[in-house]
Amino acid sequence: MNRQMTCGTSSISFQNPVFVQSCASVVSRKEGEGPLGAYFDTICEDPMFGTDTWEAAESTLQKQAALLTIKKNGLTCSDIQLLFAGDLLAQTSASSFGTADLKIPFYGLFGACSTMGESLSLGSMCIDGGYGKYILCATSSHFASAEKEFRFPLAYGNQRPLSATWTVTGSGACVLSGTLPVPEIPEKTDPLISAEGCVQITGLTTGKLIDFGLKDSLNMGGCMAPAACDTIYRNFCDFDRTPDDYDAIFTGDLGAVGKRILLDLLKEKGYDIESIYQDCGLLIFDGETQDTHSGGSGCGCSASVLAAYILPELAKGTWKRVLFVPTGALLSKTSFNEGDSIPGIAHAVVLEHVSKKDQKQ
Repeated sequence: MNRQMTCGTSSISFQNPVFVQSCASVVSRKEGEGPLGAYFDTICEDPMFGTDTWEAAESTLQKQAALLTIKKNGLTCSDIQLLFAGDLLAQTSASSFGTADLKIPFYGLFGACSTMGESLSLGSMCIDGGYGKYILCATSSHFASAEKEFRFPLAYGNQRPLSATWTVTGSGACVLSGTLPVPEIPEKTDPLISAEGCVQITGLTTGKLIDFGLKDSLNMGGCMAPAACDTIYRNFCDFDRTPDDYDAIFTGDLGAVGKRILLDLLKEKGYDIESIYQDCGLLIFDGETQDTHSGGSGCGCSASVLAAYILPELAKGTWKRVLFVPTGALLSKTSFNEGDSIPGIAHAVVLEHVSKKDQKQ
């Protein structure tokens, strides 16, 4: 039977249920000292995570998040059919080295800081299409490895302008499935379900590359905001919705600079989202006391905030429908050194609370 799931120009409305079975977050000390510190599963005081290099540290924290979300669901690695994971490092090395010994069929992704949205989108499509019973989605970033990869080694001690963001040292991971997250052994498992309900992914809008010609790698919010505007606008059009149809809209890491640009761009298109809009990069740090300038950034920013805060609150019924829009700046060392502009991208995932009375197996 041919099922029409495409919606509008670039969105998908799922016909089969896609539930978030479990989620886990792992961060470092600075993130743990921020406003969301009480929400994270694991806060590691050692930024090296017991390893000898920054890159190995990032691999370790992603592996920890992946194993924890699998354990929460009472599963083992052999129960997972596919793993969609990515990071900021060249050739997604943090993900490939971090998850190699999990022995899960692996797709390495690069969407810069939007990668968690990319991972959830592809994982959801596979669940809806029947290509796996359990699918793992994960991303990570590390402040020191990202600075080394894209800017300057920490020992250089360069000055950062106020438009710069602070790469989050953290990882978020989720297990998706077409079945309800029912705890078979409540005392040994911790699936994403509350007394009020659980979380379902009902749709997505795939991002387009948007390039306004900006070249400043220390103003990522400005580079990514036009892409976030385009994706959110197309989501409204494709699903025939307005801001009133969402209880909250979260971007990934536009920060203070990008947030203002996004709000202005959407107002030009006739949409005012200010009353329901939040940015994960502004939630994870206290800009005044933690000196993170424009806010947090990185693959691990949106992923850890999603796993620690957004999904559990959705399960409780704090919101009924949320639009999660991780944002990414698609530059590399080579493109930056050759003077290329920085295109942005944003992938939107529609997350909805499913109450106990509405749950159907």
